[in-house]
Formats: sequence, structure tokens, C-alpha cells
Amino acid sequence: MKIYWTDFAKIELQKIFEYYKENASFRVAKKLVQNIAKEPHSIIKTPYIGQTEPHLPNRSVIYRYIVYKSYKIIYYIDEDNNLLKIADVFDTRQNPVKISRKK
Repeated sequence: MKIYWTDFAKIELQKIFEYYKENASFRVAKKLVQNIAKEPHSIIKTPYIGQTEPHLPNRSVIYRYIVYKSYKIIYYIDEDNNLLKIADVFDTRQNPVKISRKK
């Protein structure tokens, strides 16, 4: 199984990087984003281990998530193409209603 980052997830990761670069430092931003990006590799052999995302019901796919620090890494499994698709990186300190924004 391979990991695929959607364009939406890449944009969210870039927003996290920019925020920490401006409010902390380049080094802090880079390290945080690298660690978020590495986290899905920890579940590649057991992708169904992530909990079902309760804020994204009634979708065409079942979204799951894992947590790194205060970030939900939301993904789904594309069995046909043998991919773990990262759909979003969501800061859990935000209002959970925002998680259902357009993807």
C-alpha cells in the first residue's frame, strides 16, 4: 500500500507550515510538517486501525483518522488502487464543524 496526499491535504499542510514559520520559526515549522507527513507511514500495514471520522458521515468513502500532536490526519483507503489517501490535516483546536468543509 502506498500513501497518496490529495491536493487539499497538501494545501492544509502548507498552511500549517506557513503559520508556524510566521509565529515560531522556519525550523519549528519544517520539523512539525515533516513529522505530520511521516505519521501515516506508521499505519501503512494496518490502515484500518484509524478510527472512523464522526464529522464526515454519509460520504462515498469511509474517512478514518490518526492523531499527531493536535492534528487529525484524515484519510481513506482506496483498495482498488492499493492507496492510503490522505484527505485532510485538521487542527483539533478548531471547531469540529469546520472539518466538513469542502474537499
